[in-house]
Amino acid sequence: MVTLRYFKGLLVLDVYAPGAKWSEELKAYITYAYKYAEVKKYFRSEGVEIEDYVFDYTPPFPSIVDEIKLRDYQTEALKSWILRGKRGVIVLPTGAGKTIVALKAIASLRESTLVVVPTIDLMHQWANSIREILKADVGEIGGGVDKVSGITVITYDSAYTRAEELGNKFFFVIFDEVHHLPSEGYSLMAKMYAAPHRMGLTATPEREDGKHIMYPDLVGPIVYRKGVEDFAGKYIASFDIKKVYVKMTEEEERKYKELRSKLKKFLEKRNLTLRSLDDFNRLVRLASKDKEAREALLAWHESLKIAVNSKAKVDKLKELLKEFKDEKIIIFTRDTQLAYDLSKLFLIPVVTYKTSKDERKEILEKFKKGVYRVIVASTVFDEGVDVPDANIGIVLGGYGTKRQYLQRLGRLLRGKDKNALLIEIITKGTADYKLSKRRSYIS
Repeated sequence: MVTLRYFKGLLVLDVYAPGAKWSEELKAYITYAYKYAEVKKYFRSEGVEIEDYVFDYTPPFPSIVDEIKLRDYQTEALKSWILRGKRGVIVLPTGAGKTIVALKAIASLRESTLVVVPTIDLMHQWANSIREILKADVGEIGGGVDKVSGITVITYDSAYTRAEELGNKFFFVIFDEVHHLPSEGYSLMAKMYAAPHRMGLTATPEREDGKHIMYPDLVGPIVYRKGVEDFAGKYIASFDIKKVYVKMTEEEERKYKELRSKLKKFLEKRNLTLRSLDDFNRLVRLASKDKEAREALLAWHESLKIAVNSKAKVDKLKELLKEFKDEKIIIFTRDTQLAYDLSKLFLIPVVTYKTSKDERKEILEKFKKGVYRVIVASTVFDEGVDVPDANIGIVLGGYGTKRQYLQRLGRLLRGKDKNALLIEIITKGTADYKLSKRRSYIS
């Protein structure tokens, strides 16, 4: 006979199981709570009887209405997940209905469910979808709201800070935008939840740091995957991608070369390179205690800012806004200040991390209704924003990740009866060009 209990994110056993460690404090063997299903399977295979007190209280699953009709590929995705033990990651492009697959899973399992999301906006979107589609009472935790229900939506940050308390309250956990999960704090959070059934959702599973290899342990392997090219023109909008190249002004070019030369000399002097994220992080750490390194890092930052925000880009943007004067357009920037500068220059609404929730909601509603034809946003629009009738995106700058590129493209792909166009304005012969090459969906 073995007894299983839960204690502050830990699974507590009175009999040894592989991977467990002895705790002198608890006078028992312990492992992280996420090993719950694995440990139960082990003892069953050994013929050991189990007394299970792990889920001593779970909020009751609410009454729901399940009228969800899945598309063929959504059915395939859900079946693949079920066949892999109700664990795993589903990869579908933005606009292809990842949320609907998850809602069908909730309706099918009818177990206490926790939906973990990266932002407050997504928390509200999920909660509204649960109310509207499943007709269910829903709890929300985050942004000053604190209500636990049989279906609860919570932010990653709140799921982390409340893990000890909530870790044995839900049988089913859904990690939306699961590419956030392998980060140090969030991966620990995932280990503190006992939920045997886990689903990850994302359009972009790979991480620059390679930590996507942690999915099988934390949530399960990728069980179903489709990309934008599989659905374009059928379930999501067809799309084109266009690259437009510009050249810096003479003054910008002079200043850019001066700053890059300063950076290059420092790197050569210290026998350093900047070929990877690890290289860059090494420079940042060095800059915290070395004046020369600090100046080199500043030179890197200032030179990149000149290239990404060049005057020629703004001039080209002006031409494009005239060319597409009847279209719904989102302008994407790398930094917040350029977004505000463009807002003032072209008299268009701007959304950044500084924009209040109510103002953002008003801007998006007026954009959808056609009151606003063009809006500008910094990286705040890169994830979890539904703008179904925007059909042109203009990228003035970004980071060197394919995820950001695909997420920005995804902002345009909701609704199949249109042709979307993503235009990227790139400064030739600069770090901006190199970043564009690294992140591009196409070469």
